[in-house]
Amino acid sequence: MFQRAEKRRLSARSKVLAIAALGIVVTGYLSLKEWSETHAFMINATESLPNWGFFVESGKFPKRGEYVVFDPGHDPLTEKYFGKNPSAFAKVAYGVPGDVVTREGRDVLVNGEIVARTKPLTRKGDPLALGPTGVVPDGCVFAATEHKDGFDSRYAAIGFVCRDRLVGVGSPVL
Repeated sequence: MFQRAEKRRLSARSKVLAIAALGIVVTGYLSLKEWSETHAFMINATESLPNWGFFVESGKFPKRGEYVVFDPGHDPLTEKYFGKNPSAFAKVAYGVPGDVVTREGRDVLVNGEIVARTKPLTRKGDPLALGPTGVVPDGCVFAATEHKDGFDSRYAAIGFVCRDRLVGVGSPVL
């Protein structure tokens, strides 16, 4: 009789533990699923940034100085160099809404600070049209890098990067 009662208690305890374990697994899965819907890992295959691995959080608008990840668009020059469906670009948000972008010669300035230089031609000799200047519009950023061959907002093919092209904000991990 005593053994049956003990077996029932163990059986009940096992069921409670199994249900608790299942709850933990489901909660963990749902948390990871939710996280994965707003986060991704990106590899930057260019030399334009010092980091090559980023965690990207979607749904955030970048602050000045943060890495911004965006769809480069479908300008003919972009398609020529990066294909019909180019991967997302990662750059630095040097200008945010209300900041002022100007040029002095080949230097690009944001709020009077030099952030990049332009060049007239790509490495393969295609002409590069200069990008926008003036006040960065609401919902947009001026995204660039200091790299001499960076392809970014300093050129018309990219221009200001607005919400419809933003993927998210990147955090360097590698």
